[in-house]
Amino acid sequence: MEYVVFDKVSKTYGKGEAETRALVDATFQIEKGKFCVIVGPSGAGKTTLLNILGGIDRCTSGKIIVGGDEVNGMNETGLTTYRRHDVGFVFQFYNLIQNLTAIENVELATDICRTPLDPVEVIREVGLEQRADHFPAQLSGGEQQRVAIARAVAKNPRILLCDEPTGALDEGMGRQILELLRKMSDSFEMTVILITHNTVITEMADKVIHLRDGLVTEVTDNPDPKNAKDIVW
Repeated sequence: MEYVVFDKVSKTYGKGEAETRALVDATFQIEKGKFCVIVGPSGAGKTTLLNILGGIDRCTSGKIIVGGDEVNGMNETGLTTYRRHDVGFVFQFYNLIQNLTAIENVELATDICRTPLDPVEVIREVGLEQRADHFPAQLSGGEQQRVAIARAVAKNPRILLCDEPTGALDEGMGRQILELLRKMSDSFEMTVILITHNTVITEMADKVIHLRDGLVTEVTDNPDPKNAKDIVW
């Protein structure tokens, strides 16, 4: 059953000669608990799409539904509540609070949510139980990204949105992070949506959405997604 629905969603910036169409009638559906990859070159509209889905930005026209709720119809208070409780964000750069330990960074996110997961359990799930009391500066890039994922997952969001989460990592660590995101999708039944310009990552997705020049050019279902460790980079 469709959980995330984009129905002819468009986003336009500026007016007249300065008008830029970042998204044009984007239409697709994503089922609950699936791992979806949105792929396209720079400037295709991927980040715009993710920001609109996450309630950070508003669409110009169209309809966005998440779990039966019409996101585009929410007022500012509704969007704040939606972002706080229903959406987890993982970015390319980790955005950790430097004077808090790994576990404290995760706990901070759970303090604002209705039904958070146990931070200790989530830190264990991402393999950092031995590093929980370390500060970000004492962690490698891959470990910091694991903390960022744990922080997003611990909110127990309905959807987990990932913006180029392996972009700042080497190939080996990138594979580990992709494996971890897949594990989070399977273990916690979260709908994970990842945007990337790296087409090889599509091989591990349940669903692939191709974007180019603001247009959804193709939507495909993958009946046999690969493990991240089996992808040839």
